[in-house]
Amino acid sequence: MSMMAGQTCRSALKLRRRSNAAFTLIEVMVVMVLLSLIIIALMTVFNSTQAAFRASVTQTDVLESGRAAMDLITDDLRALTPSQGFFTNGAGDFGPVNFYAGTNNYFNPPLIQPLVASTGSRTNVLQDIFILSQVNLNGVPTWTGTGYAVCLSPSNIYSLYRFSTNRPAAQNSSASNLFFGDFKNFRSYPNSGNYSHLLDGVVGFRVQTFDANGGLILTNWTTIRTNAAPPSIVFYSNSLPASVEIEMATIEDRTLQRAESRLFGPVRDQYLQDQAGKVHVFRQRVAIPNVDSSVYQ
Repeated sequence: MSMMAGQTCRSALKLRRRSNAAFTLIEVMVVMVLLSLIIIALMTVFNSTQAAFRASVTQTDVLESGRAAMDLITDDLRALTPSQGFFTNGAGDFGPVNFYAGTNNYFNPPLIQPLVASTGSRTNVLQDIFILSQVNLNGVPTWTGTGYAVCLSPSNIYSLYRFSTNRPAAQNSSASNLFFGDFKNFRSYPNSGNYSHLLDGVVGFRVQTFDANGGLILTNWTTIRTNAAPPSIVFYSNSLPASVEIEMATIEDRTLQRAESRLFGPVRDQYLQDQAGKVHVFRQRVAIPNVDSSVYQ
C-alpha cells in the first residue's frame, strides 16, 4: 500500500508540473498582441517601401517624358530666324510673324491649384507658341513654321500637340501664310490633321521673352507688339527675343487617369485643382543665336 501511495503522489506531482508548464490565457493573448504589432509594423514598412518605389517610378516617367518634350521645344527655339518682312506702325497686318506667344483663355481656361501647406495658389496658364525658321529642303530655301498648343476636351486632358509645316521662300507671302493661315488653323483644332501628339497632362505651358540686356519684355518695341487682353506678344521684321524661358507643368499619369474617370467639367476640374502635389514643373531658358541686338538699342 505504501508503494502505491508513493506512486500516486509522484503521478499527482507530475500532473501538477505539467499543468503549471502550460500557457495561461493571458500569456497567449499577450503573445498574440505582440505578434499583431510585429505584423502591423512589417506591413507598414512594406507599404512605405512600395509607395516609395511607385513614387520613384512615376517621377522617372514624368521626368523622362517632360525632358524629352522640353528638348524638342528648345531645339525649335534655337532655330528661330527673322523674316525681315515688312512692318508698319498702323493697324492691320504687320507682315510675317517671327515668334508668337499668346494665351487662349476661351479654349484653355487656367487651372488654379491651392498649394500644399500654404495659403497661396498656383495659376497654370496655357499658351500657344509659333516659331519661324528657315531651312534648305533639297537645295530650295524654305520657310518652316512650328507651333505648340495644349488641347483640353472631354477626350483629351491637357494634351500637348506640335505642328510643323513649310512653304518655299520664293512662294508669294509664304512666311505670312505660315502664321496667319496654318498656325491659326492649328490653334483652333490642335488635335486634327497631321500634327504630332507629344504629351498628356500638361496643365501649364507658357513662355517669357527677354531682351538683349536680360530684361523681361513687357511693353512694345519698334517691331515687337504686346497685348494685355488676351495676353500675347508678337515679333515682326528683324526682331527676335534674345532668350526665351519655357515653363511646363505636367501632372502624374496615375492622377491623370483618375481624372479621366470623372465627368468633364466642374467635377473633373475640382479634382485636378486639389492635385497640386502631383504636378511637376520644368523650366529652362533658351538663348536665341540669330537675335539682332540692334533691335533693343
